[in-house]
Amino acid sequence: MHKTIPGCFFHQMYSSLTGILMERDHMKDLRRYLALKYLQYLVLSSCTAASTALGVLGSLYTLLTLQSAKVSSKSTAVLIASLAKADLLVLLSLALQVAVWSPGTGAVPAAAALAQNLLLANAHLSCALLSCVALEAYLITFLPTQSRHLRTVRNARGTARLLWTLVAAECALLQMDDVLSASGTPAPTQGPLALLLALPSTAAALLRSLSYSLGILLRIFNVYIYYKIFFSMSNRCRIKSR
Repeated sequence: MHKTIPGCFFHQMYSSLTGILMERDHMKDLRRYLALKYLQYLVLSSCTAASTALGVLGSLYTLLTLQSAKVSSKSTAVLIASLAKADLLVLLSLALQVAVWSPGTGAVPAAAALAQNLLLANAHLSCALLSCVALEAYLITFLPTQSRHLRTVRNARGTARLLWTLVAAECALLQMDDVLSASGTPAPTQGPLALLLALPSTAAALLRSLSYSLGILLRIFNVYIYYKIFFSMSNRCRIKSR
């Protein structure tokens, strides 16, 4: 009989938490979460420990919120869910950093580089997904009927998978370059092998140089989108009030 008490206790806790989530306005919570993510990735020049911790906690809460039956399974919800799952890369990076710098363990260059590359992948993936959410908001506001065939759950899932694949390839390429750089072995200067070994380094240098410019372009894109939406909604409210 005593063995059933813990099970009943955790079941009661889960039921209470589910009841609280059912009573909340989930759309307001999701809008607050998106505002937090925009502030974290597209406003702040660099993520601080506080913003990262708030972002991870917000992502965990959002994943729990999206399980509610009151949240409709639309394309926006799919993109937000993928955005929340991107913070799993942050948790994995933190786990690697703890393992690398734990007492009695020497610093492993490959693991340390992977931890940093995972954080970079999280930032790039989050910026891309936030831009997709902004684009969808633009289509809903200005082209609701014409874009209905584009704003589907299937397309949202396909877009999220494509972005995850691209970011994973980027992370693998950067990691390969970091491992080759940390190995310290002299690279051949002539022959096909020299060209082959130079490809990851050249591609990684190109990616690193483009990431800053791409980040600025995404910031401009998002500001423009929400500028248009804000003034469009303001004009509509002004017309209705007359």
